[in-house]
Amino acid sequence: MTVKIALVTGASRGIGAGIACQLASDGYDVAFSYLRDPSGAQETIKQIEAFGCRALAIQADGSTIEGNEKIIEETMRVFRRLDVLVCNAGSTKGTIDEITPEIVEAGLNLNVRGPMIETAAAVRYMEEGGRIILMGSAFGGRTPLPGLSLYSSTKAALRGFAKGVARDLSDRGITINVVEPGPINTAMNPSDTDAAKVLAGFVATGAYGKISDVVNVVSFLANERSSFITGSALVVDGGLLA
Repeated sequence: MTVKIALVTGASRGIGAGIACQLASDGYDVAFSYLRDPSGAQETIKQIEAFGCRALAIQADGSTIEGNEKIIEETMRVFRRLDVLVCNAGSTKGTIDEITPEIVEAGLNLNVRGPMIETAAAVRYMEEGGRIILMGSAFGGRTPLPGLSLYSSTKAALRGFAKGVARDLSDRGITINVVEPGPINTAMNPSDTDAAKVLAGFVATGAYGKISDVVNVVSFLANERSSFITGSALVVDGGLLA
């Protein structure tokens, strides 16, 4: 039986690490990228290998063209195939009066250009049944707090990209979808701060979600049972957009 290969960008911690470990639990060997957290990357490797799967950590800057291409090429060099791509890396914040052209460029490069380049590179190697999953955000559909204008716009762009790619790849049996988390409790975004309590007030459930809430949706989309879902955005937000 051929072991399938998954690649997750930005997986040294948080949601990305959770996704990488869940895919290992599902039976995938997992490659993942990280920028500047080697200790976190080693922990992710350890957790993947605990499931009896192979792990590959790739240090790369996801905001550069070279970094995006390196992620795909290193995965192919080591594993020789690619079945699932999860574009998870992404970040930026600041109110519009604080944002400089350099911040705009950095946000677009990491959050939009990165997934585009990675997807274009990955589909050169993917066979029928391939899965592409982009990590968007519920903030792409609603910006309940200041400081999200650039972030929200970049995440909203992923919806349009996924719809177009779904058409491009329809005859190859490769699907692409966007997962849009709402507020999720992570080390970088803890649910017990004063700001988090304000944001939780916008959520229908009144609470932050767990990493597992997002991971379970990604696991489903990576599975063959999701073969009739493509070009869609699946919101995992506890009702933030309700």
